[in-house]
Amino acid sequence: MRVLRYIIVLLVLLLVCNEIKAQQAPMFTNYSNSYAVINPGYAGLSEGVNILGIYRDQWSGFKDMDGNRVSPRTLLFSGDIPVRFLGGGLALGIMKDEIGFENNVSVNLGYSYHFDLGAGTLGLGAAFNLVNRSMDFSKLNPLVSSDPFLPTGEETSMLFDANLGVFWMVPETYYIGFSVTNLFESKGKELVGSAESSASFVGDRTFYLVAGFEYQFTNSLFAILPSLCIMSDVASTQYNIGSKVMYNDRFWVGLNYRFQESVDIMAGIKIKDLQISYAYDINTLGLAVPGSHEVSISYCFKLDLDKHPRIYRSIRYL
Repeated sequence: MRVLRYIIVLLVLLLVCNEIKAQQAPMFTNYSNSYAVINPGYAGLSEGVNILGIYRDQWSGFKDMDGNRVSPRTLLFSGDIPVRFLGGGLALGIMKDEIGFENNVSVNLGYSYHFDLGAGTLGLGAAFNLVNRSMDFSKLNPLVSSDPFLPTGEETSMLFDANLGVFWMVPETYYIGFSVTNLFESKGKELVGSAESSASFVGDRTFYLVAGFEYQFTNSLFAILPSLCIMSDVASTQYNIGSKVMYNDRFWVGLNYRFQESVDIMAGIKIKDLQISYAYDINTLGLAVPGSHEVSISYCFKLDLDKHPRIYRSIRYL
């Protein structure tokens, strides 16, 4: 029975991994912290230099039948800054994503042009995206080891692509953004140097729609911050809907629901301009799939932007 349960779990994870393969971009539970990476239009739409680090351990501790840890792990560093003389802002993101025996390291540099639209500011952004993808095929156990279509060692390929995004924000009220990453779906080198195989690493085009608003209670100590994030590569779509309750602009707790995947518990604390957040995902996949842990740390260096009459508050602190 234990072996049967393990096989069933592996089959479910293979189905999930097929979606991850088709939708390569990882999704963070604290997705509002990563807007500058997934949407270049957001770059600089805040009151200072925002520095962010996120570590996500998905299906924590899950191993294959050979004892190898194959659960996805993602580490993200990002920063963005408003730049007056450029009329907008700049953003830089570095991400390391591991799933099974595949390892991806990506770097993207983005620019957003800002202009006033109604009560808010609209950011139109573009980013250059560089991804180094590698896979150690020697650790796999294929049914037919002599299959000429399968690589036998470690393969690496560099992919160059672009991201586009638009982000509209009304300070301390609401925001909405739409973006696409890996716009050109660039293709890497062939993994097997033979005429029989054309397999290669490919960057999948991924679309994002994000939105949220802030509702202030009569008691000014409390605020509720609902948010939405939809991520899709057309073949598969992931829906996230959540909400946080902020107390005294210092402490917050929240819930997020990832459709047909997990219920996520979130909590955080602000110490001046430093914010620390934690999330735990309770999987709704069943079959003893482990939960996921996520830690996020961000800091905002305030800048003197008196040339502009508006005062912005970073969405990361909503």
